Amino acid sequence: MDMITSMVAGKPVVIFSRSTSDMSHSIVSLITGYGANPTVYELDQIPNGQAIERVLVEQLNCEPCVPAVFIGQQFVGGTNQVMTLQLRNQLAPKLLAANAIWLWNQQ
Repeated sequence: MDMITSMVAGKPVVIFSRSTSDMSHSIVSLITGYGANPTVYELDQIPNGQAIERVLVEQLNCEPCVPAVFIGQQFVGGTNQVMTLQLRNQLAPKLLAANAIWLWNQQ
């Protein structure tokens, strides 16, 4: 868990992904659509990706393990959790609170 903690430290939004995951790409697109610039770690392209994946599954119960989204250094969850925040109009306020975006026009 220390490895993940250090990877998300100081970053407003971190997404653990796989380059072949359509759902991960969709979540990245959703978040960047608000103007955020998430740090994306492609687990299939980094040397310790399998170890990180094990931690996501075993310690954070992230199943499936990607996408795994952290906002403001807090684990939000995967696709279902992020989409639930979006549908409840809670995603943008979370991004604002984490300083991932600076303004949001709530219409």
